Amino acid sequence: MNTEPHEAKTCNIASALVDQAKLRGQNIAIHYPVGKRAKRIAYESVSYADLNTLSDEYAHGLIEYGIGRGTRTALMLTPGLDFFAMFFALFKSGAIPVLIDPGIGIKPLKTCLAEARPEAFIGVTKAHIARAVLGWVPGVKLVTSGPKLGWGGLSTKQLRKLGQKTPGSALADTQPDEMAALLFTSGSTGIPKGVVYYHRHFIAQVEMLRTAFDIRPGEVDLPTFPPFALFDPAMGMTTVVPFMDPTRPAKADPRLLIQTIERFAVTNIFGSPALLNVLGRHTESNNTQLPSVRRVISAGAAMPVATIRRLQKTLPADAEVHTPYGATECLPVASVSGTELNARVEKLTATGEGTCIGRPVAPNRVKIIAVSDDAVERMEDGVELPAGITGEIVVNGPTSTDVYWQKPEQTRLAKIIDSEDRVWHRMGDVGYFDTEGRLWYCGRKSQRVANQNECLYADQVEAIFNVHPEVARTALVGIGYPGRQTPVLCVEPLDKPNAARRHRIHTDLLQIANSHAVTRSIQQILFHKAFPVDIRHNAKIGREKLAAWAAKKLA
Repeated sequence: MNTEPHEAKTCNIASALVDQAKLRGQNIAIHYPVGKRAKRIAYESVSYADLNTLSDEYAHGLIEYGIGRGTRTALMLTPGLDFFAMFFALFKSGAIPVLIDPGIGIKPLKTCLAEARPEAFIGVTKAHIARAVLGWVPGVKLVTSGPKLGWGGLSTKQLRKLGQKTPGSALADTQPDEMAALLFTSGSTGIPKGVVYYHRHFIAQVEMLRTAFDIRPGEVDLPTFPPFALFDPAMGMTTVVPFMDPTRPAKADPRLLIQTIERFAVTNIFGSPALLNVLGRHTESNNTQLPSVRRVISAGAAMPVATIRRLQKTLPADAEVHTPYGATECLPVASVSGTELNARVEKLTATGEGTCIGRPVAPNRVKIIAVSDDAVERMEDGVELPAGITGEIVVNGPTSTDVYWQKPEQTRLAKIIDSEDRVWHRMGDVGYFDTEGRLWYCGRKSQRVANQNECLYADQVEAIFNVHPEVARTALVGIGYPGRQTPVLCVEPLDKPNAARRHRIHTDLLQIANSHAVTRSIQQILFHKAFPVDIRHNAKIGREKLAAWAAKKLA
């Protein structure tokens, strides 16, 4: 399935690193932490030229070792020099990195590895211990960053020495429609799926991000979500790897983040809403200003407006907070700035209109079609809906992926072909366009609560209740069979209210429910001390787990 015609020429994101090494050779590409001394983080740095050389040495070593063009390679390295160098080395060799979020849990991780069937495994010592103990991917080629403990293969030092025997560039002449990587989804609403990326997808992604957010060479980025840091060298940005556990962003120490921002004059921050909430609350309570920062980009979930407002207080007047919308299968799709989320838009959200996610990022094409759980084989078979009517969000563009790995039925359900043989991706989300051309998000299609009388969508409903001052957040779930579900509102209070306060909050929420047509059917309210959330972003609520809990409570 082709989306656009392409010339048969080399297409490889690693070529951008080669170009930056020529243009910005001695400029710093990466500052990475090597430890903590007293209350200060110790950093080391590497230039573009040295990063390019190291990735060439690794690439030649990989090829010599038998990890070359088309070799699926599980990559489990912690953010640092080897993480960047090895990633670009895999692209240069033509190998196919397999990226799985380690935060998804041991069982899903094993499932993903079994599906990917990697032929090589590159990881830190801890990852290899897990691989050996749990029996992951036996009989593959092994590379260890750190000490080897008897499992064989090569260390990165041995790999580099092997590669140094072959001088010069190692860049493979990969083609636009050649498989470049296998990225697994988070599985936040189901079983993780392997998304097949072609080389053209990465090239397009870099260009769209650069253009959409006006990213310029020479900027300094603090990426708290490692995969997105990989684009920095391609865009001529200096990466500052934060001293934190990337799988626990909500636990990041805001004082260390601020110290790093000030030390390196960071201009761009990339993080999840959970991390940015921690940072924003700290800067607000301590009246901290971040004068070097000109841009904050959040992803993983919609960022609460309150968090955006806190960040705006600490940034220069001309700085902007952006919330792009997308998925592993297609990113970015749309984006909204904090400035666009004015009082009028906030009011619309608080009264059940959904979450404004901005305008499509050029050159994406976005449409709204009638909601369906069935496959839509051809675009002309889907009923396109006009502005103001809620339906399923579908997108076609240069970053829209074509297939899932080894899952033809999932591909059939998620992809639509149009009359020009372009592939449209079904986002699995429900939303609509307003009359001003802005896209609004209402909730996940799979999490809608439907009965004979109505269909409720999580984001529309929850925003109405989230304005209560004693509520941290709410979650809409359905109890019963689809089409005959009872809506239940789960409530996570700000603190631990006693029985009297809980009763009062319960009464307040029922009054709110009865005051809006969209929420009038909600009469069941349950309190939950702490919602289950995804580990990576700490923002996506595990509504499936909440629904099972609510069903037991009401049984």
